[in-house]
Amino acid sequence: MARRHRRWRAALTCGLLLASAAAPAHAARPVPAARAEGGGAVAVLDSSGSMARDDGSGTGTGRIADARHAVSAVADAGPDGHPTGPRGHGDGGTRGCDDARSVRPVGLSGRDGLGKAVAAVGSEGGGSIGRSLRAAAADLRAPGGSSGGERAILLVPGGEDGCRTPSPCAVADRIGRSAGEPRIDTAGFQVSGPARQRRECAAGAGGGRSYDVRDAAALTRQVERAGQLSAGGYRLKGDRVRGAASRESAPSLTPGQYTDTIGPNEKRYYAVDLDAASTADFSATLAPRPGAAVGVADALHTELAYGTAGVCGAATQLFGQREGATPLTSGLSRVPSESGYRSCDKAGRYWFVVERRAGRGADGARWPVELTFHVEHPLEKGVTPAQSAPEYGAGGKDAVLPAGAPKDVRGGTGFNDARALGQGVWRDRLLPARTLWYKVPVGWGQQLRYDVQFANEPTVNGRSTHYSYAATQVYTPDRVPVGNGTGEFTSRRPYTGKPTSLRMGTVPVAWSNRYESGTHVVPVHRAGDFYLAVTLGADAARSAPNAQVGVVLRVAVLGKAKSGPGAGAGRASHTTSGDTAPDEDNGKLPGAGWKPGPVVAGCSLGVGVLLLAGLAGAYLRARRPVRGGAGAGPVDPRTDSTVRPAVPGQEQRARERRRNAAKGEPW
Repeated sequence: MARRHRRWRAALTCGLLLASAAAPAHAARPVPAARAEGGGAVAVLDSSGSMARDDGSGTGTGRIADARHAVSAVADAGPDGHPTGPRGHGDGGTRGCDDARSVRPVGLSGRDGLGKAVAAVGSEGGGSIGRSLRAAAADLRAPGGSSGGERAILLVPGGEDGCRTPSPCAVADRIGRSAGEPRIDTAGFQVSGPARQRRECAAGAGGGRSYDVRDAAALTRQVERAGQLSAGGYRLKGDRVRGAASRESAPSLTPGQYTDTIGPNEKRYYAVDLDAASTADFSATLAPRPGAAVGVADALHTELAYGTAGVCGAATQLFGQREGATPLTSGLSRVPSESGYRSCDKAGRYWFVVERRAGRGADGARWPVELTFHVEHPLEKGVTPAQSAPEYGAGGKDAVLPAGAPKDVRGGTGFNDARALGQGVWRDRLLPARTLWYKVPVGWGQQLRYDVQFANEPTVNGRSTHYSYAATQVYTPDRVPVGNGTGEFTSRRPYTGKPTSLRMGTVPVAWSNRYESGTHVVPVHRAGDFYLAVTLGADAARSAPNAQVGVVLRVAVLGKAKSGPGAGAGRASHTTSGDTAPDEDNGKLPGAGWKPGPVVAGCSLGVGVLLLAGLAGAYLRARRPVRGGAGAGPVDPRTDSTVRPAVPGQEQRARERRRNAAKGEPW
């Protein structure tokens, strides 16, 4: 019986409980402890007789040696002083497929102990891959769950699983549908036929990715990438809340930040009480496992409801690709109208509604969702807000941005730990399937403009056969995405390893923008930290030989910051631009593999000329007068005797609003 099981292609699990963010193997570096909590990875290695075969390199090396090297590369890239927990299953004992004994207790073994455990993996194992996946998930299951970091199982099969039960695909499906469980990535080492199909099924069911690898270098690259994805996942923050399936039982929220979970095609309701004068800003951010299955039309929908069937506003953000899930944010604002006649201007109870829309084949697990609710009170009495700024002007697509040598920076995992940037040129490295986050302070009257360049990445075998995408998005301080659909900027482009650039920006920040009609203008109504998100599609990992791809950000904050939102506000005593980021956010990053695209030349004089041109254009445009006030409610500018003549059509639009209000129509 023992000999029979040795002939089976079975799995031996060698655990790598890496509670930290792993860096590239060729350039290990320490990682801040704040980003090392909650993550972990377990590598499930095939220890069957098939792994004793030659790897085809011509050196006489066996496949098992390549697998050991790949796993060790992930461990060597991790920081010192973090716990590791090797665990083995099916060590070739007489119990065969039922053998799932632990051969090494979980503990603080460190790199040396982990290396010895990996080196002990032979190619005469027994046991079931399905049982090994179950045990690996148990190894990673932290008591009480974890709100930081990602957890992953790295399955490295070398052939057919002789132990067909339990089915690895079925086990992976149960893991994938459970909230907080690890994703499952597979790197098939010279695997084909039915074994390949089962491996792909396990990855798809487990919310991960499946990669074909033909040699030792490719195996190391994909295992390393999968291990790095187990750390640095979106760091959630907020009070726990449980949304309801209907308005009647919805929990009541006060201004703040919250976390919840949401399943596919589920709606969650949250009740809020609003006055008749203040602007209320809402956002919802999905934080799925990186690479979880999504469809092009899968989306996050948010809306603000009132009364029995009324809706004050709605917003929908699509994933727009099939390469795997990344964080997705949808936001909106309730802005009391200038006239005060709309139904949504009334004080009372409203409902913030969050809906996750998912098509067939989408990831079935519940995803974490982060909610924000912010209230902006009216301006103080006597303060006249500056006019709205609905045009890009100097900050359009042809703006001249900073040039020069980039400074190294490490992007954050999400809104809560986004890395602060000032004006200048910055460099980072990005894993496929991952999003990096940054924040830039933008003052009243200023606008953000930036470019993202994705490096000229060498491709496997010198050619690119896989298309992926590069993307960026900018968010307001209230986490509302802006910049898309304007014709000025493009937020996504194909990426094949060749240099790719994206441009993005905002209109100038103005309090009165909230009364405009453009979806890229209305949210830009408050000064503060604007967020930049940079994403690389998961399929970039199929062709790029380096674990991470270089990105360069050229960031400009145009205009002089004003001291407040008022029309007569002077220059702010401290500008929000600058050329450095906080020291703790920066550090020396590896330069290997860097081949950035062409540097756009520029200088402050060019920016100044464009800025003056933009300001002149703004002055010549017909301006929209708006007056703010304080007290019980918003002040309609038409009741202010000092208001300048309105732009053409303003009074007609106001009359239409009043007629609609009289008919009971909200808009």
